[in-house]
Amino acid sequence: MDLMGMMGKLKETQQKIEDTKKRLDTVLIDEQSSDGLLKITVTANTAVKSITIADELLEDKEQLEDYLILVLNKAIARANQVNQTELDAVAKMDMPMIPGMDNLFK
Repeated sequence: MDLMGMMGKLKETQQKIEDTKKRLDTVLIDEQSSDGLLKITVTANTAVKSITIADELLEDKEQLEDYLILVLNKAIARANQVNQTELDAVAKMDMPMIPGMDNLFK
């Protein structure tokens, strides 16, 4: 087992993961309420980029709050899914197989 080679591969994989995280800051996920009155855009790293609220939602505070919770949760769930898929792909593709740890990335 080439320990130095494995350490180099780990460092390279860590850099690729960091690069992927930076790239995910530019991946935008749009989500909206079923009636289109509330639209939210987040990055794949779950940073909120924009919120668009129809004027009619401004008349009912409780309804607006419900819409925000629902649509934000949907957007964050999608962002987390994209994020995890991308990071898993990098980790599985580049991680060296260390004996006894081959089930870690399944």
